[in-house]
Amino acid sequence: MKTITYPTASQIEKAKIYREMGLTDEEFAVVKEWMGRQPNYTETGIFSVMWSEHCSYKTSKPLLKRFPTKGAQVLQGPGEGAGVVDIGDNQAVVFKIESHNHPSAVEPFEAAATGVGGIIRDVFSMGAKPIVSLNSLRFGKLDSDHSRYLLKEVVRGIAHYGNTIEVPTVGGEVQFDTCYEGNPLVNAMVVGLIDHDGIKKGVAKGVGNLVLYAGGSTGRDGIHGATFASGDLAEDTNNSSAVAIGDPALEKRLIDACLEAAKSDVLVGMQDMGAAGLTSSASEMASKAGTGIEMNLDLVPQREENMTAYELMLSESQERMLLIVEKGREKEIMHIFAKYDVPAAIIGEVIEEKVLRVKQHGSIQADIPVDALAEDAPVYQLPSKEAIYYQSFQTMAQTVPAVRDYSETLQKLLQQPTIASKKWIYDQFETGSDGNTLVGPGSDAAVVKIDNQKKAIAITTDCNSRYIYLDPKNGGKIAVAEAARNIVASGAKPLAITDNLNYGNPTNPEIFWQMEESVDGISEACQALGTPVVSGNVSLYNQSNDRAIFPTPIIGMVGIFESLDHITPNHFQEAGDLVYLVGTTKAAFGGSELQYLLEGSYSGKAPEIDLNEEKQMQQELLTAIKKGIIVSAHDLSEGGLAVALAESLFTDRQLGVEAVLSGDMTTALFSESQSRFLVTVKAENKADAEALLSNAVQIGRVTDSERLVVENDEKVVLDEAVAVLQDRWENAIHNALK
Repeated sequence: MKTITYPTASQIEKAKIYREMGLTDEEFAVVKEWMGRQPNYTETGIFSVMWSEHCSYKTSKPLLKRFPTKGAQVLQGPGEGAGVVDIGDNQAVVFKIESHNHPSAVEPFEAAATGVGGIIRDVFSMGAKPIVSLNSLRFGKLDSDHSRYLLKEVVRGIAHYGNTIEVPTVGGEVQFDTCYEGNPLVNAMVVGLIDHDGIKKGVAKGVGNLVLYAGGSTGRDGIHGATFASGDLAEDTNNSSAVAIGDPALEKRLIDACLEAAKSDVLVGMQDMGAAGLTSSASEMASKAGTGIEMNLDLVPQREENMTAYELMLSESQERMLLIVEKGREKEIMHIFAKYDVPAAIIGEVIEEKVLRVKQHGSIQADIPVDALAEDAPVYQLPSKEAIYYQSFQTMAQTVPAVRDYSETLQKLLQQPTIASKKWIYDQFETGSDGNTLVGPGSDAAVVKIDNQKKAIAITTDCNSRYIYLDPKNGGKIAVAEAARNIVASGAKPLAITDNLNYGNPTNPEIFWQMEESVDGISEACQALGTPVVSGNVSLYNQSNDRAIFPTPIIGMVGIFESLDHITPNHFQEAGDLVYLVGTTKAAFGGSELQYLLEGSYSGKAPEIDLNEEKQMQQELLTAIKKGIIVSAHDLSEGGLAVALAESLFTDRQLGVEAVLSGDMTTALFSESQSRFLVTVKAENKADAEALLSNAVQIGRVTDSERLVVENDEKVVLDEAVAVLQDRWENAIHNALK
């Protein structure tokens, strides 16, 4: 193979080659200050990936500081591979969400697969056993060939990786809007389990300790993947070389080997080689520990011949971990990896000098201060300007759409892909391979039992980006509140969140304003509901052909059941049970499914939310659940009460419902006003339920008629066969994909 010749240091500066790597003129000047000289090609590449938005969070870091991150339940907040939250009995859950958006637009199968693999590594890098995964996906409308292709390939990729490594996919959510046509969102969340004393961190402590490379060999796949993810997608639509290829079978062995190694006192620190590969893991681990790392790249397992230092340091080949092990005892760890047939090699050592020093073929290829790459990467406060559309939306009167046929409207809503059953998707996932999945996909929240314990956790992902587009701050509050409603409706107490902040180009002042406002809304809701942010990810420049996605900060939330007896279904259970609407219904149609169904766009004000009212209602409902008063609970979201009534009947129990509503029927049936639940109670518990739920009204009862019947004061406005509605809802996505 021909030897690669890179430009010299002076050529890099003179021809401004650093710009092609993603560095600005001003940033390159700072690089020279740090180095005290012109950087060579490998060093310039290292700075470019570490100072990319994807790795440094250089425009979002000021906003992330606004999040509440502390709480009695928080054992580890942001800054490590994943957040850690106490669940009692010396146990903790470890969780994080991450994105693989740009790669999924280019190579949807491989990118979705490796997205799952990457977030799993973040979790077991903490010493935790991954127990379940979830996802949050966004695509364009399904009348587009391209959107159908992306959906099929992304789901296939998630299933391929998750099913192979036997980490069940237990939940998630999917929404469809035209703004995601060219830039899909693929966010993956993983939850792990650990004992308090087993928590590991990604630190390179102990001068003289050894640097161990474990996992797959390094190839030329994924080079500059972090840079690719830090620019507008339209500029890189054919950049498939930035997408790495995964090997889930190797990852499964790697999990077992790393978890066994984590139990040994020989292991000092461990981190995934994620974005920017060897570069990020080595520099970040050293910077956090106040040390340096020296590596010999000749010792790195290589999949291809004649790889340069530049390629080895920037490769994002998958299934790789970097470990720091105690010097003199490295054979103990090497034996563990050999036992699981996982390649491993000692490639360097921890040094006192706070630099990342890279050697190859007997010469130094890079010598960079680690803090320059990690802690002291540039941070920008970008200009912010209120979006022009926002004020026009705020001045719009709150109107009620004209609905002529309630039956036809309900059937159409149930077939909207965002509302319709996602069974076609989750049927491809292994959802309960370990036997601990008590409630799987299709519910408000997944419920997973903890091994050998009489307790369980609830997990959900949520975000209505239409609301956030209309009103970023209010929409940010709603995203957290709705996630918490999902957890509470299942019978669990919300504990903490992880977030994936997906936005367009932050250098657009209106986009940065969306970021600021929604982060403030999320922060307020987290404070009010007692759910601190313990981990997360930022994904910017999500736009194509100059069109940005809706601001989409996905909320992943975990809650705890004090008792398995508190697990609450979200479907009606028995004929004769009383049906209650909890919360106040107002005319709220801005950003609603009904608005989009009738108008094909979103406008006006987003629904209002009062966080004090939200907190009170969640607490009251959870108290009623714990007292055994509540038979079923379901939060009201897209499509309003009519959709919630229908969804509550979509089981094999052959039930129906009779409800009597008052006031304007369009508002009563389809409004998306916030802080509402649909619950059922036994007739004998009527008085207790009404005493515990301060804002609840009985609207009907469950029947055995297998019909959904709604009356107002004068007449029947809906009388539908449940089987017909369920067929429309259950087969909508399958039919759209034919």
